[in-house]
Amino acid sequence: MWLSYDFSRGIADSFGFPMQVELPRNIDKVLFFGRDPNIWIQDQLWNKNIQWYDVFGSIVYFTHFFVPVATSVYLWIRYREQWIRYIRRFASILFAGVLTYIVMPTVPPWMAASDKYPYQILEPLQRSTGRGWNWLGLETVNSVLLRGQQWANPTAALPSLHAAFALFVIVFFWKRMPNKWVQYSSLLFPLSMAWCLVYFGEHYITDILAGWAYVGASFWFWNRWEAKRQVVEPLA
Repeated sequence: MWLSYDFSRGIADSFGFPMQVELPRNIDKVLFFGRDPNIWIQDQLWNKNIQWYDVFGSIVYFTHFFVPVATSVYLWIRYREQWIRYIRRFASILFAGVLTYIVMPTVPPWMAASDKYPYQILEPLQRSTGRGWNWLGLETVNSVLLRGQQWANPTAALPSLHAAFALFVIVFFWKRMPNKWVQYSSLLFPLSMAWCLVYFGEHYITDILAGWAYVGASFWFWNRWEAKRQVVEPLA
C-alpha cells in the first residue's frame, strides 16, 4: 500500500489539473499578518555552517519514512485487532492525500522560490533538508534523500503527509499513554515535524494544517463507524 502510494503520488501531477502556486502562500500570509513563515524562519536560523537544529530537523524529517510503517508492523505482530484500526485510518489519509495531489497539485515553498522554476513568488530559500546527516558523517542518508526527492512528485505538497503521520501516530496511542505528562510531551514530535518542514522550505503552514485536518477527519469517521459496530475499544 505504501509503495502504491509513492507511485501514485509520483504521477499525480500528470492529470492536467491546474497548478496551485499562490494559494497556500497567500493563506500563510493572512495567518501571519503579511509575513512568509518560511522566509522568516530561515532569516532567523539558517547559517552556512550546520547547526545543532539542522541535525535535529534532518532526523525528525527522516522519521516519516519508517515510524508510520514500523508502527503498523509492530501492531500487526502484537495486536492484530488494533492493526486493523490503524490501517483503516492510515489508508484513508494516504488515499485522500493522493486524491488531493491529483485534483490540486500544489507548488511547495522551495519550488516557489527557486530560480530553476518559473514561479519565484518567494525570496530565495535554502532546501537543506538532509544536510544534518552530513554533520553526523552519514552522507549516504543525505544522498538517498536527494535521490528520493528527485524521483518524487515535487507538487505533492498539500496536504503535508509528513505532518499528518507525525500527528497520526501520537493520536492513535493517545488514550493508552500512561499520564497527561506523557501525552502532552508526545506532541513535541508533530510540532517538531511542523517546525522542520517550514524551516527546510518543504511545506507551507497551510499544508501542515491541511495534513492535521486529514488526520482529524479520518479518526472522526472511523471512531464513529467502529462505535456503531461495537468494534475494539478505540485507542483514540
